[in-house]
Amino acid sequence: MADEAKAKGNAAFSAGDFAAAVRHFSDAIALSPSNHVLYSNRSAAYASLQKYPEALADAQKTVDLKPDWSKGYSRLGAAHLGLGQHDDAVSAYKKGLQVDPNNEPLKSGLADAQASAASSSRSAQSSPFGNAFSGPDMWARLTADPATRAYLQEPDFVKIMQDIQKDPNKLNLHLSDQRVMQAIGVLLNVKIRTPSDGDADVPEEPSPRTQPPTKPEPRPEPEPKPEHVELTEELKDAKESKAQAQKEKEAGNAAYKKKDFETAIGHYTKAMELDDEDISYLTNRAAVYLEMGKFDECMQDCDKAVGKGRELRSDFKMIARALTRKGTALVKMAKCCKDYELAIETFQKALTEHRNPDTLKKLNDAEKAKKELEQQEYFDPKLADEEREKGNEFFKQQKYPEAVKHYTEAIRRNPKGPKAYSNRAACYTKLGAMPEGLKDAEKCIELDPTFSKGYTRKGAVQFFMKEYDKALETYREGLKHDPNNQELLDGIGRCAEQINKASRGDLSPEELKERQAKAMQDPEIQCILQDPVMRQVLIDLQENPKASQEHTKNPMVMNKIQKLISAGIVQMK
Repeated sequence: MADEAKAKGNAAFSAGDFAAAVRHFSDAIALSPSNHVLYSNRSAAYASLQKYPEALADAQKTVDLKPDWSKGYSRLGAAHLGLGQHDDAVSAYKKGLQVDPNNEPLKSGLADAQASAASSSRSAQSSPFGNAFSGPDMWARLTADPATRAYLQEPDFVKIMQDIQKDPNKLNLHLSDQRVMQAIGVLLNVKIRTPSDGDADVPEEPSPRTQPPTKPEPRPEPEPKPEHVELTEELKDAKESKAQAQKEKEAGNAAYKKKDFETAIGHYTKAMELDDEDISYLTNRAAVYLEMGKFDECMQDCDKAVGKGRELRSDFKMIARALTRKGTALVKMAKCCKDYELAIETFQKALTEHRNPDTLKKLNDAEKAKKELEQQEYFDPKLADEEREKGNEFFKQQKYPEAVKHYTEAIRRNPKGPKAYSNRAACYTKLGAMPEGLKDAEKCIELDPTFSKGYTRKGAVQFFMKEYDKALETYREGLKHDPNNQELLDGIGRCAEQINKASRGDLSPEELKERQAKAMQDPEIQCILQDPVMRQVLIDLQENPKASQEHTKNPMVMNKIQKLISAGIVQMK
């Protein structure tokens, strides 16, 4: 299965569908977590998506699992290079060449890494921001901040930051990108507190940061420039506005927890006016509308959050949350209109953004509700009886496949009717489909434990499967509910005959071999033979007549001995 998933991943990679390749390689890793090639392949797929942090993690895992495999170092170098970590990239390629000195991809990678390092150094020297964007420290600081950490999941942002790292003079080309502005604030230690991921399924208080960001080493301030002053003022205004919006959000969260929904809506609306670049205010207000039963307003806010989120390139988890909330509203509406299709479709869209377990559960629940609704609408006992009668006619004509179709339709029309299961079990027995027949017979008994036909059907299947002990037990159980039933009595006679045949030693060598082979696959027989007490009983039956007489007085022991006799494993002479 792992090889199959790997092959699918290779095919997707070759076709340029790198996201699908990641999924298939992840499936393969789940099945074979110690296969270094799978991590190497997924690292390449992540790198093609420009998700270099993930590519780096997989490359490091590859090297850890297989230190003497040169391709792992190639993946490691490429990931470091993608993150702008030129020195680390050079080191990785050199280590790979120590393993395989003649490896051309490693030589080429080393040359690229050395060239990029030299170019980055020149660019840094010519820009007043060069030190802020140089080296791996930039990525560490961006990862430490909640807002910029989310941006690192976006390939275009990573590409922009790589370009700026290579040439800081390109910063001016991207000042209109709000994400870059926030990154500048983080790197220059002008902190802008960005909204957290927000609420999970209802608004929550923003979680406090567990660890303050590391401060950069003091460095000489560059000569102030007019445009730098304007940038600082803009960041200052944005910081104040966002801080005020956060206060409004916190007040909304507090009101929500107190069930003061109107006040919560007012605070979230004010937060949106102060900061229109955080969709968590919309999703929080949608949660309030959901609690109030205002499903249309909830879905409108969710749609706005999705549209705005895509426009702002918000975290995919936030977009998934908005879609999940909309799906929840649609489910509540579906209970009245009996239409779950749109809710299911919305949950599926949410899962394409982020595979959240809560969303998956909501999808499963919606699909289950839809299925139950369809069964309720299809339920018609009268039509079920008509279909069962049609099946009976075909059964009499020995047209068993046709009879099965009508019995199946009868079951769909009335899943609680035991007779259709009983009749279909008889058909399956005639067709030699014993597992299916046994399943139907057991379902029949489950639906009506007093219906004797269920026991005769089940006993017949077990008899044909040569499980005579089990068939005997089934017939006896049926007699408890219908003591005079002739079919059950006849079944007991047939089973007793077969069991006695084994105890008398009347089985042919072929029959004995077949019965023993079948018995050894039976978990109950295996348990009896592995029981230390029963092992001693069997030894006493052969070697100690006095002890064997005591054993035969024990009903539990005799019951187990009888099972072994029926299986042809033990003979009593």
